[in-house]
Amino acid sequence: MPEIPRNSTGLSGEYFVAAELYRRGWSVGMTIGNAKAVDLFAEKEDKRIAIQVKSIYKKKNVGFPIMLDQVRDDCFYIFVNLNGDKMAMPDYYVCTPSEARVRVKQYTTRGIIDLSSLNSDEFRNNWGKLEKE
Repeated sequence: MPEIPRNSTGLSGEYFVAAELYRRGWSVGMTIGNAKAVDLFAEKEDKRIAIQVKSIYKKKNVGFPIMLDQVRDDCFYIFVNLNGDKMAMPDYYVCTPSEARVRVKQYTTRGIIDLSSLNSDEFRNNWGKLEKE
């Protein structure tokens, strides 16, 4: 199967996360555009959260591009492996801002969070984290 265009990977991840949040009882609002600071806003009962989504097409991509100075204190971070090469359901990794920040490997011109640093039960499908903070 051919890879989807780069800008579609990010948007696909956002839609998958929004669908998963809806399935879990959240109301979700999406922001549109390429230069936005927050991808999703979600509300459940009296709790309101902001979410930034980072997506990769397949595990071979190794990591999620994110600059250290872009990690915001007022957002949750959900990292999505679309599993496009296997045509399987996506894998989700849920992080608080501090958890995301300490995992960024910052280089001169780019930053990345390695998929392997998120591959544990602490992050994988840990949607309950959104309701605790």
